[in-house]
Amino acid sequence: MTDKMKEVQAPEELTKKDITKAYLRWHFANEIPHSFERYLAPSLLYAMQPVLKKLYKDPEKRREAYQRQLLFFNTQLSWGGGVITGLMASMEQQRAKEEYENAEITMKDDLMYNTKAGLMGALAGIGDAIDSGTIQYIFIAIAVPWAEQGSPLGALFPFVFFALYQVILGLFFAHKAFDMGRNATSLMGSTGVQTAIDTLSVLGLYMMGILAGQYVKVSSSLQFTISGKEFIVQDILDTVLPGILPLAVVMGVFFYFNKKGLKVTQALLWLTLILIVLAAIGIL
Repeated sequence: MTDKMKEVQAPEELTKKDITKAYLRWHFANEIPHSFERYLAPSLLYAMQPVLKKLYKDPEKRREAYQRQLLFFNTQLSWGGGVITGLMASMEQQRAKEEYENAEITMKDDLMYNTKAGLMGALAGIGDAIDSGTIQYIFIAIAVPWAEQGSPLGALFPFVFFALYQVILGLFFAHKAFDMGRNATSLMGSTGVQTAIDTLSVLGLYMMGILAGQYVKVSSSLQFTISGKEFIVQDILDTVLPGILPLAVVMGVFFYFNKKGLKVTQALLWLTLILIVLAAIGIL
């Protein structure tokens, strides 16, 4: 091979723009080519295509890279998708350089796939708990008062801001993982990320408490007369322990889930039955 031909075959250096493009392709293609045997691998391959075209000028080498990224893959959108997209770009760049220089291949196929397989489940668990289980409900809690007032912001705010949050977070993780290379696996264990996770978890619980206190309405209709003086139980509770009945309902459901598992339909049926009985005998 002449020097000119060798120069043509050389892998191009990946830029921040390439990583941004790769993540955005993953983000917007996510779940679209979902299949049983590969799950989200076609989305990842679609994200990696521009990267692989810059790295592998030989069509045969590029096909091999396509096959590596088309193996079974499934993870959460921003936490898993962001980290793994950036990490795969970094590892493929190293692999392309090793093949071009005829050096010993350290980025073997098994290493690259095992890295994906080891991260995709763990990161999906973190992402689902933080994004789906916490962040989206914070946005919903902020928008509920607007929805009650009939404002379109009540519907648009959670949708728009949660979408923007996931794009920004995914891009952050993709660029961080690419810069860190194989050390990106330590990113989730870093003090800053763990602090953010803990903070968001506490904030999520705080917001759930606000929602429960604001929108779970339970009151007692029980009243009685002693020595000619009328006692209204709800007025007494509002003075001594305001919000105790909604709290009791929420904690009752929580303990039910904790003991029986997340059986939502059964919990709703039992809760409805208990409230009907208490209302019938005049307690609620």
